[in-house]
Amino acid sequence: MAISPQILAFSASTRKDSFNKKLVAVAARGATEAGARVTLLDLKEYPLSVYDGDDEAAKGMPENALKLKALFLAHDGLLISSPEYNSSYPGGFKNMIDWVSRPAGGKPLAEFEGKFAVIMNATTGMGGGARMLPTLRVLLSNLRINVLADQFGLTKASEAFTPEGDLKDEAQKKTALGLGRKLAETIAKIRA
Repeated sequence: MAISPQILAFSASTRKDSFNKKLVAVAARGATEAGARVTLLDLKEYPLSVYDGDDEAAKGMPENALKLKALFLAHDGLLISSPEYNSSYPGGFKNMIDWVSRPAGGKPLAEFEGKFAVIMNATTGMGGGARMLPTLRVLLSNLRINVLADQFGLTKASEAFTPEGDLKDEAQKKTALGLGRKLAETIAKIRA
C-alpha cells in the first residue's frame, strides 16, 4: 500500500492577503496532486505571546503552542513560504518556532526532527528572498529538519497572481506545483 505523506503547509506571514500564503497554497496543490494529505495552516489563528522562560515556568505552555506542537508532530513534511523582513524571516514565525521547540513531556525537537521541508518566498521586489532563504534553511536544519535543495523565490509577487490566487506565469506555476510534488514524492519514497 502506498504511503500518503502528511504535509503541513503555511506562510510565515500572518497578513490576510499575503503573497506567501498564496504561493504556499499553489505548492500545496502540487503536493495534493502527488498523493499527499495537506493541512493548510494560518499562523494568525494561533497567536502566541513572545517566548519568555519565566512565563513558561510560571504558567506552562500556552494552549496555542500545544496545538501547534500537535500539528507539527502529526505531519511528515513542511511547505513553508516566508516573506523577507530585514534580510531574515518574520519575528512571529521565529517566536512560534521557539514555543513549539520547547520540550513539553516529550523528546526535545520531536516536532521537527527527521521531517522534510521545502522553502520558498514571494516578494514584491526583485530579490526573491535571496537573503532570507539561506537563513531560513539554517534555522530549519538546526531543528534537524531535512530541507530539500530545491527552493523558489517569486519576484514581483504583486503582479504574479490571478484574482483566484493562482500564478499567472505557467513556468512559475510549474515550479511551485513541482516543489509540492517533490516534497510529497520524497517523503513517500523514504517512508516506503
